[in-house]
Amino acid sequence: MDYYFEEVIMEIAQEARDRIFAAANSLYEQAGRAGNFPTVDAVRKLAKVNMNDASVGMKEWRRTQTTQAAPVVVQVPEAVQQASAVAVATLWHEAQELANESLRAAQAGWDAERIEAETLTKQIGDAYEALVVSFDAAQLDAANARSSLEQSEADAHDLQASLETATVALTAAEAATVTAEARTVEIKFRADELRAELDHAHQEASQVRDELAALRQAHQDEIEALKAATAAQQARADEATAKAEAATAAIRAELTAATAKAEDAARTAAGAMDALRTDLATVRAKAEAAQEALQQERSQAAAELQRLVQQLDQSKAERDQANQAANQAREEAATLRGRMDAITDQNSQLMQTLKPSPVTDASK
Repeated sequence: MDYYFEEVIMEIAQEARDRIFAAANSLYEQAGRAGNFPTVDAVRKLAKVNMNDASVGMKEWRRTQTTQAAPVVVQVPEAVQQASAVAVATLWHEAQELANESLRAAQAGWDAERIEAETLTKQIGDAYEALVVSFDAAQLDAANARSSLEQSEADAHDLQASLETATVALTAAEAATVTAEARTVEIKFRADELRAELDHAHQEASQVRDELAALRQAHQDEIEALKAATAAQQARADEATAKAEAATAAIRAELTAATAKAEDAARTAAGAMDALRTDLATVRAKAEAAQEALQQERSQAAAELQRLVQQLDQSKAERDQANQAANQAREEAATLRGRMDAITDQNSQLMQTLKPSPVTDASK
């Protein structure tokens, strides 16, 4: 039995022992000293020590709280042996009873300590199981966190790749925008050239009108001269007068025809000029529309980077539209140049028509 209750006390640090005793006393006082000692796990958490130190320290603390039973020394006094055999027997019986009571008290104390040891062992086992569960949960949380971190790194890598692709696409869109702007500048330059040609056509038409007025005045002067000559020669020769009148009538007919031709040419030139103005306004409006479309495309390309795929498609469509508008503007410019050439030919023909006729020279 002595071997059963023999204990091996492990040496622990004094500082840890003091913390364990202080934590156990605090918890025991909080429980009102009701007889229920604090658990090893509660003391370990409060004292912030490991399970081994807590277990050894709590055994020592429990021992200090339990009254130790001292064994009774059994010895027959010499005076009792000499006094009386009966008295010795009586005293010896009483002494044995006292010793037995002490032994029973010690046995009860040992049983209580054994129960406390078993309770302590159970508490240690429960605490260990709780620690195992907590450790498994911590490992599971760590694995989940590691998986989340790997997924986050993969997502970050995908986002980086998407950003690089978007940057390349934006660079291409900006290059296309610069090209379209250069084409717009070219269209504007061509429109300015057409405007200068139109102004030159206006000047030529004005010069034609002035020359036509001068020709009319010259013909009128010629007619007056012919009338004067005819009046002076009428008395001398009727035949000469008749010829002069006939020549005058021919000159008037030619003058009327030339005037009609000049007026038709002027109306044609005015219509062509109006058409040129309309075409020039159309070219200018289309050039401005193309410029606005290009500016809007650049703004959308910078503001809506996250919707890059849709925006890139829209930019391509707008770029194609701008190219189509530029091609159309070139075609219209070519058409205008053809009209200008036609007007130039008409003016040349008009100048040839307005030259003095041989009949007029003969009458002079």
